[in-house]
Amino acid sequence: MQTFASAEDFARSAQLEHTDCLILDVRMPGMSGLDLQRELVAGERDIPIIFITAHGSDEGTRARALRDGAVAYLIKPFSEDALLEAVDAALKS
Repeated sequence: MQTFASAEDFARSAQLEHTDCLILDVRMPGMSGLDLQRELVAGERDIPIIFITAHGSDEGTRARALRDGAVAYLIKPFSEDALLEAVDAALKS
């Protein structure tokens, strides 16, 4: 597992080619998780994404993330089991 300070740091990293799953916050400084998802889809990068957010009331954002291929959309606080189930589903996709 590796962490990055920003979506931009990940996008510029060598890990882009070796990533099995991403866990992204919807809202991050700079490029948002949704922006990174769009960039990956546009670049035809098929990396399963799990979104996490503290802004669960935004159904439009949730719907867009899932429509664009997110494996899961978890609202904080979420259980460890929910995250592990989402990661398992992402790795199987």
